[in-house]
Amino acid sequence: MITKYHRPQTLEETLSLLAKPDTLPLGGGTLLSHPQTAPVEVVDLQALGLNALRKNGNTLEIGASTTLQELLESEHSPEALKAALKLEAPLNIRDAATVAGTLVSADGRSTLATAMLALDAKLSLQPDDEEIEIGNFLPVRSDRLRGKLITAISMPINVRLALETVARTPADKPILCAALAMWPSGRTRLALGGYGATPLLAMDGTEAEGLEAAARNAFHEAADKWASAEYRMDVAATLAKRCAEKLA
Repeated sequence: MITKYHRPQTLEETLSLLAKPDTLPLGGGTLLSHPQTAPVEVVDLQALGLNALRKNGNTLEIGASTTLQELLESEHSPEALKAALKLEAPLNIRDAATVAGTLVSADGRSTLATAMLALDAKLSLQPDDEEIEIGNFLPVRSDRLRGKLITAISMPINVRLALETVARTPADKPILCAALAMWPSGRTRLALGGYGATPLLAMDGTEAEGLEAAARNAFHEAADKWASAEYRMDVAATLAKRCAEKLA
C-alpha cells in the first residue's frame, strides 16, 4: 500500500528521500501498481531526466528511466537485444516499464537480464558515483540498493550479440534462453536464462572453445516445474551452438 507520494526535483532530494526506510523509487510504475500489503512511500523519478539514450564511443549509455520500448527503438540496440526486449514484455508494458526497474525485478527467466549479462553491462549507482557489473549486482541487488539509486546502465555496442530461446509458445517467457556476446578482441561471454533467481554466466573467456560444455555444466542442477536439469543441459548446449553459428 502506497502511503505517501514524493516528486523531487533534484537527485540530491531524491537520494535523501530514498535513505528513509520503506521508501522506493517509482519509475514506470508497472511493479508498484500491483497490490501490496506493506506500507511504502514512493519517490517519482520523472523530474530527474534519467531517460536519455546516448552513444559514447563504443558504449551506449541508457538512462535508468528509459523505457523498454525506447531502448528497443534505438538505432544503437542490436537486433538480438531487440528480440530480448520483445520477449521481456508486451508493448503496453514496454511503453511504461523502465530498463532499471526491469533489471531490479528480473528473475532467471528475464531475456533482458540474460542479454545484459552476456554484454557485461555496467550499472551506475548514486550516491558516490559507484559502478557495478551486472553479474555482481543481480545476486545481491536488494542489499546494494539500500539508500541508493540506479541512474544509468551502460553496454558495449562494438560487440556482436546472438540470442536463442525455447518456449512453449513464441510469445512466452522462455523455458531456456542463451545470449552470446563476442568482442573484436575475441572475448566471449555466454549467459543462460530460464531458471532460478537470476540468469547464469556460463562462460567469460578469450575464445569460444568449450562453449557447449560450459552451457551444459551451468545447468547441471537446473530442475524446476518447467523442465528437468537434463533437458536444460541438452537444450542449453544446442542453443549455445546456434548462437555461435550465428556469429561465425
